[in-house]
Amino acid sequence: MVVGTPKFLASLALLFFILRPNLGRLSHYAFDAVLLSAFLAGMKRSTGLTFKTDKVAGENKEVGKWVDKYLGVGEWVMDQSVAIAGSSGWFDRTR
Repeated sequence: MVVGTPKFLASLALLFFILRPNLGRLSHYAFDAVLLSAFLAGMKRSTGLTFKTDKVAGENKEVGKWVDKYLGVGEWVMDQSVAIAGSSGWFDRTR
């Protein structure tokens, strides 16, 4: 399915119609998941402690890839947050 085609747009509209009653709850859970991922990324940067993805994934390589992508989102959020905070006048770099 190609993005922008009528079939894709119809599928997207159907998905929105089905999920609309729970959209607030889903967005809240998504925000919490990103916040947890960013927390883990910050913990990795400040202490060097990294989350063991193989404990979650086990033998399944596909799950391991998804967990790595999830943790990558937290790294990206941390990078963007540091860049925005560093360019604003509200923060000073002390190190």
